[in-house]
Amino acid sequence: MSEQELQQQMDAMRALDEPMPQVGIFWYDLEDKAFFGVRKLELTPRQVEDAADKGLPFINYPHLHRQVWAKEYFRAQARHEETRFKGDYTKVPRGRVAWNIDKFIVFVGQWAKPIEAELAEQIEREFALPYFEFVYDEHWDLGHGWSGDL
Repeated sequence: MSEQELQQQMDAMRALDEPMPQVGIFWYDLEDKAFFGVRKLELTPRQVEDAADKGLPFINYPHLHRQVWAKEYFRAQARHEETRFKGDYTKVPRGRVAWNIDKFIVFVGQWAKPIEAELAEQIEREFALPYFEFVYDEHWDLGHGWSGDL
């Protein structure tokens, strides 16, 4: 097999590769109807089984929104760049994708209810989820966060 044929075969195999489901965090721009500040990690069946064996069936992305927001804000300041990461991070629609026992869950606030159907499609694509359930919680409502954040 020539080098070119091998490369073509590898490219064809890559085209068939599907991403693994992911856990993560996001912000959502209601005007643009798009995510920004997305952070995510792949989740494998082995990770799920290992967590369950250890009695830890909840798998989460390891960073908080406020940490990512602050890091992006200061990065933009150091580079003298314009940024979306300014002001109060809780005033921008946000959410979290996690795994819990036997399903993916997406934590969001009431801001998501009017756009639930379109948001669900975007979340499925962005995080490569085969299925998930929305969990509405006050913490994710606009203006809410961890106590002491503001």
